[in-house]
Amino acid sequence: MDANENLQKQVQDALKWEPLLHAAEIGVTAIDGVVTLTGIVDSYTKKLQAEDATKNVSGVKAIVGKIEIKFADSGEKTDHEIANDILSALKWNWQVPSNKIKTKVENGWVTLDGELHWNYQREAAKKAIDNLKGVKGVSNDIKIIAESQDEVEKAAIEKAFVRSSSINNKKIQVKVSGNNVRLTGIVDSLFQKEEAARIAWSAPGVISINNELEIKHGDELLGLVE
Repeated sequence: MDANENLQKQVQDALKWEPLLHAAEIGVTAIDGVVTLTGIVDSYTKKLQAEDATKNVSGVKAIVGKIEIKFADSGEKTDHEIANDILSALKWNWQVPSNKIKTKVENGWVTLDGELHWNYQREAAKKAIDNLKGVKGVSNDIKIIAESQDEVEKAAIEKAFVRSSSINNKKIQVKVSGNNVRLTGIVDSLFQKEEAARIAWSAPGVISINNELEIKHGDELLGLVE
């Protein structure tokens, strides 16, 4: 079994392990670390779960998402109904200042816009609507505006990486310019790359992150140390 076939099988096994997913629904191809997911599911939640499960597989460097969403008759909703459900979900989520978020729904696709002070608020806004019936996808265009213009503390981010058990902090370099953060270095998986960004976003004052982390694993890492 070559590397592509091995990665394909690992992703297929990961998908089978997820309780919401059926292996027959999703096709997997893998070429040089780029995994393409195809097929049909009946909810946006399942599409996200398939992508998240794939991210956790070592060796996955990028995902091409071609999964289609086709609702059962009971899952179909008009854009107006979806918009009302979103407004209600955001209103009752204590993490989200809903009065600062603008929502647009077009053919089931949701676009979030506005300005917030923290990235966790932006992420919470998206998660609040991911599971709503009728939603086919979400574009999160909410911008982060820092409450303070003080420069982000590089040391604080580095210490947060040290505390994390899910990433190898020794392979990540942090560069700070004002309120902007740049991450470079090497991680083992797409999940670790995204987790590093999530941790960095938690630093006070961050308004943007340039995530340039490379994904290498197995033989690739051995080649670096030889």
